[in-house]
Amino acid sequence: MDNLEKYVSVVPNKVQKNIEEMGFYLFIHFGMNTFIGKEWSNGTYSPTLFNPTNLSTDDWCEVAKSIGAKGIILTAKHHDGFCLWQTNTTEYSIKNSPYQNGKGDIVKSLEKSCKKYGLKMGLYLSPWDRNSKYYGTDKYDDFYCSQLKELLTNYGELFTIWLDGACGANLDGKPKQKYDFKRYYTLIRELQPNCSISNCGPDVRWVGNEAGKSRKSEWSVVPKYAFSEQTIMDNSQQADKKFKGNINNMSEDIGSREVLKNYDEFAWYPAEVDVSIRPGWFYHKWQDYCVKSVEKLLHIFYHSYGNNCMLLLNIPPDKTGTINKHDKTVLSKFADRLRKEFYNKIDTKCNVRNNEFVYTFDKTNIDKVVIVEDIDYSQRVENFTLLTNVNGKLVELFKGTTIGHKKIATFSKVNTDNLIFRIDSCRLEPHIKYLDIYSSK
Repeated sequence: MDNLEKYVSVVPNKVQKNIEEMGFYLFIHFGMNTFIGKEWSNGTYSPTLFNPTNLSTDDWCEVAKSIGAKGIILTAKHHDGFCLWQTNTTEYSIKNSPYQNGKGDIVKSLEKSCKKYGLKMGLYLSPWDRNSKYYGTDKYDDFYCSQLKELLTNYGELFTIWLDGACGANLDGKPKQKYDFKRYYTLIRELQPNCSISNCGPDVRWVGNEAGKSRKSEWSVVPKYAFSEQTIMDNSQQADKKFKGNINNMSEDIGSREVLKNYDEFAWYPAEVDVSIRPGWFYHKWQDYCVKSVEKLLHIFYHSYGNNCMLLLNIPPDKTGTINKHDKTVLSKFADRLRKEFYNKIDTKCNVRNNEFVYTFDKTNIDKVVIVEDIDYSQRVENFTLLTNVNGKLVELFKGTTIGHKKIATFSKVNTDNLIFRIDSCRLEPHIKYLDIYSSK
């Protein structure tokens, strides 16, 4: 088997395909930090401080549906250790808060709302726990797995468990916890076989920043051991971000032929872009006028969801437990903008000649093309060009590199009756699932 055959033999598993097909989903950061104005609280604040006055998980789901998101990931437990469900593992939870007289369960509420609105639910469970007395001891893995088991067995089918790699045990003067990630993974696979393990896990790769940026060429086929599954398995993930191999998740090139030739084994490891609509991840009133603009959100959308990544957009509820009016205003405009961006899908006919796909249609304005590879055959296209023939002259509209699960190519509006999709470089023969041409309103 030559190198190209090796590369294209790497394909996603069922779990990875499921989450890639979702493509766009929301993060909900909500918890003790919301009420004390911090991003990382230390696990010592009283549960009585947690008291949303008008919490509505339906509200969260309505916002998600309005912008086309397919699911919601909730911070069931952040680094402070405060749990948003009726857990038997700790007293530091919603059961000791005034919210619904200690009987509330926000994870259960979100489960019901997601079913109502046809969304999928995922959960974030921080491995770092600043409240637990077991943290830094041999008993912590038992504690953490007990929490995992509660979440995996009591709240229906989950599409992902999100494991944050942030850890600052030194801040609390505690020893570094040696996490038994293999045990965590095994438990998740056993109890929720269709659930992906994201961020610090084997299924989904962190893109390398929290700014909503992806690479020019975002590859899903990468060296198998270069990222060490992005875990903090060797003790904990430290600020120096050490990983195995000579590339890491901040490297610009992680999957070209030039990089892959230095390795013997490869893995399908798609990227996820996690970014917040605000400067912080939790709601803070002083950030009400710092919500990202529609133009910024659209740029992120095209350069993540539209660039072979999953987009995980964080929208934090305020102290009432609903999405703040400032965020809703922007998101409403964003939803309207997306409808206009994909207003008119053009009916086309296609002829294929070698590695050129020629699309013809009634003359109209076009400014956008969505291309999808059939990733059952791996990721193959390395470079492509979009052109149109105007009065016998070829005009270049867009020049791109990788495609993968989805590429959205945008360009200045042009009035034409044809589009040529030319594959300039490819790993063996291409497998294009579909190409759609759009005109914005």
